[in-house]
Amino acid sequence: MSINLFDLTGKTALVTGGVHGLGMAMAKGLGHAGAKIVVNDRASRETVDQAVAEYKSVGIDAYGYVFDVTDEAAVIENIQKIEAEVGPIDILINNAGIIKRIPIIDMEVADFTAVVNVDLISPFIVSKNVAKGMIQRGGGKIINICSMMSELGRDSVSAYAAAKGGLKMLTKNMATEWAKFNIQTNGIGPGYFATSQTAPIRVDGHPFNEFIISRTPAARWGDPDDLQGAAIFLASKASDFVNGHILYVDGGILATIGKPSNE
Repeated sequence: MSINLFDLTGKTALVTGGVHGLGMAMAKGLGHAGAKIVVNDRASRETVDQAVAEYKSVGIDAYGYVFDVTDEAAVIENIQKIEAEVGPIDILINNAGIIKRIPIIDMEVADFTAVVNVDLISPFIVSKNVAKGMIQRGGGKIINICSMMSELGRDSVSAYAAAKGGLKMLTKNMATEWAKFNIQTNGIGPGYFATSQTAPIRVDGHPFNEFIISRTPAARWGDPDDLQGAAIFLASKASDFVNGHILYVDGGILATIGKPSNE
């Protein structure tokens, strides 16, 4: 009985931006739990096809679509295609995101807006249009990928922090409005993970590598697969009475003020 709570067989999951990195890791977790996986990217058909091939190589039933999650007309068109060609979307992970590391005083409005459009406005666009079908069908799961920057600031990430802080509150408001329709809306806030993007700084002697290891109670970077359990939990029947929660998967960073300098 308890194992069945995490079974996603027969479910269809849309993971925006799930063509690489943490999005792919979470999508693989859902796929191995039995879900059909749909991923998108706005860049190219080739990128999407390569991702779909990787999913299929590990036995996951996967599909790919090319569209821009900030373009509502394109979102509506492709949701209709996905639901006609693959199946009704039971699970949505709003994972697509960008970051621009520019100090506030030097940041152009266009750069700030570009980050907010992808990281905050696109989850609003995709969620509201997927939720319409979920409401008609009597339920669903929405997972917004937040961040430790939903809680903390950091130099040169003002737009990202503003968007992820807003996404935390959007998650809570979605839960407030949609829980009565048996839709559970929650978030995942990843800590610092070992991905291809962080590889250049994850070397002995690099100041940021040393900072993350010393700042994290678990004393390591996260493995992308560490996110799979959280994603499966929030996508499955096991979380049917969990709503408006942000699950931080950060090795304990947000739990502590850090070590004293003399320790």
